[in-house]
Amino acid sequence: MTARCVMVLGTSSGAGKSWLAAALCRWFARQGLRVRPFKAQNMSNNARVAPAPGGTWGEMGAAQYFQALAARCAPDVRMNPVLLKPEADTRSQVVLLGRADAALSAVPWAERGALLWPHIVQALDALRAECDVLVIEGAGSPAEINLMPRDVVNLRVARHAAARCLLVADIDRGGAFAHLYGTWALLPPANRALLAGFVLNKFRGDAALLAPAPQRLQELTSVPVLATIPMLRGHGLPEEDGVFDAVPSAPALPQGTLRRAAIVTWPHISNLDEFQPLKSCLQLVWARDVAALAGAQLIIVPGSKNVAADLAWLRAQGMDAAICQHAARGGLVLGICGGLQALGATTHDPQGVENGGTPRCAEGLGLLALHTTLAQEKRVQPGRWRLGDVRAPWGALAGVEVEGYEIHTGRTAPAGELHTLLDGLAWQNAAGNVLGLYMHGLFENTAALHALFGAHARTLDDALDALAAEAERAFGAEALRRLVAG
Repeated sequence: MTARCVMVLGTSSGAGKSWLAAALCRWFARQGLRVRPFKAQNMSNNARVAPAPGGTWGEMGAAQYFQALAARCAPDVRMNPVLLKPEADTRSQVVLLGRADAALSAVPWAERGALLWPHIVQALDALRAECDVLVIEGAGSPAEINLMPRDVVNLRVARHAAARCLLVADIDRGGAFAHLYGTWALLPPANRALLAGFVLNKFRGDAALLAPAPQRLQELTSVPVLATIPMLRGHGLPEEDGVFDAVPSAPALPQGTLRRAAIVTWPHISNLDEFQPLKSCLQLVWARDVAALAGAQLIIVPGSKNVAADLAWLRAQGMDAAICQHAARGGLVLGICGGLQALGATTHDPQGVENGGTPRCAEGLGLLALHTTLAQEKRVQPGRWRLGDVRAPWGALAGVEVEGYEIHTGRTAPAGELHTLLDGLAWQNAAGNVLGLYMHGLFENTAALHALFGAHARTLDDALDALAAEAERAFGAEALRRLVAG
């Protein structure tokens, strides 16, 4: 069977493609249909672990991972066959079907499309043969006329799949009707013909005040405005490309529990989506300067795609001293993956894995007596771990079983006084207040959240059901059914 394809395009990045694709995945799945998500090429340092060809594990974009869960199917790297992980402003690591490909990463951008397209088509066609509905997400805007000749993620995919396309604009930014009309005007005729409707996203106010603009837009383009979606705050789905919200109001927590955490938001931050559950447990601050660290009881140093560069940035902001002073006062510090490496003594990169082939050695913050050596080989796998003798003030985690995943290069070894929790994976300093973990996903475990904060986060499944309900309210059930009608 060949699936019907629905494609979500946007007038810009951040228009709402990812969450709308997830909402559609869940809505169609709730109709009893077999649904799969797909995005030909994603650029993000937020990645998850999923099965890859050859019975191994690989990386895929976090957005498509969550869309697979929305579709109630097992995530698969074919759902995001090409993942670009930025390492610098002008350089990205190419992950093809779950595995980092050094040869492709070295190919100039303009020449990659021809090499990637056969893999994209093969993955797309294989998924179509396995389901009733394929929900495809585009990237950025499809109307970037400088990129069209080499496009492998928007227009070419839409034509190959004969997808019924939705074009989404963020009306909160202003100029939404111009964005929609301008995008339509720049599309090739074959792609204009695939547009099933426009979507106005993040609307605040009385929708009746939009008239007569939707009608006028349809007169100009012959494409209807199918839905006006309200501004949805706290929808529960992790953001793909940026931090989510600033500082929410403080949740009601028992006295004596942690109330405020600051996440170091350095330039090459990765896997920030794993902190979404913390929003329901405490005040969450994204820290880009020393002032944002003030008042935090917990400082989180997250993953990084370029630890040495991010450490240099941290020092330029003066945040290194602030973090070390916080730790010296007994404040809690948590380093995850690249953050763990940054908390150590040194990170040695003899092959230039993070530096375009040029060897480099970076001095860490020295809060954990650890030395890390990077290598080309990447460790990518899921896992389940029981945290054993965790000492205070993290002692609430002792004996808690957690599920998570590893995505990292390098091997880390103790070089001084440390408390090893999991060999090669987790350590505490002698005082106990600084904790380093290689595994991602700690806060996505309800048992860990309850142990640390006495709180329960809203489940992802509940959030996805709520998004599906919002999509039905905005489009109407009949309009959604027409998108996949024969």
